[in-house]
Amino acid sequence: MFFTIPTLMTWTRIVAIPLIVGVFYLPIEPVTRNLIATVMFVVFALTDWLDGYLARKLNQISSFGAFLDPVADKFLVCASLLVLVHLDRADVFVALIIIGREIAISALREWMAQIGASRSVAVHMLGKVKTTVQMVAIPFLLYDGHLFGLIDTRAWGNVLIWLAAVLTVWSMVYYLQKALPEIRARVK
Repeated sequence: MFFTIPTLMTWTRIVAIPLIVGVFYLPIEPVTRNLIATVMFVVFALTDWLDGYLARKLNQISSFGAFLDPVADKFLVCASLLVLVHLDRADVFVALIIIGREIAISALREWMAQIGASRSVAVHMLGKVKTTVQMVAIPFLLYDGHLFGLIDTRAWGNVLIWLAAVLTVWSMVYYLQKALPEIRARVK
């Protein structure tokens, strides 16, 4: 099921990456660049929810789609974080925490799948909350202005991205604890 509607929507998140990055190289006003990048990120991030919903509704769940979906999310988040660090809107330490965790947990899941223990590191609600906080923080930081003349999106985005970093570490510890019994059993 390589070309189902849900899988094609997942591919759009990967295709979105150079588009979102490219917006910041357009010769237009910074406020307009920020708005375009924010809208694009939000639209593409919403496809994460929509592709899962459609896969279940249309009975088009596939192993490839299950593999590609988190990869697309990680690419979108990591690329956006790098843009935000480049624009000096996010701390490099936050980006290193989030990107490092994504690499570590992806490697852990890969290894656990190879030894037949992938259930021990299945997605948990804590990981979903972490992703949600990231997906709210990033557009706030991309927008970098005052929403409705009231909400300082950079200030709120920074609070949320640091919260996402804390949740990132917390969820990584959780997954490592769940995998530890399998790791101990295999390392003996």
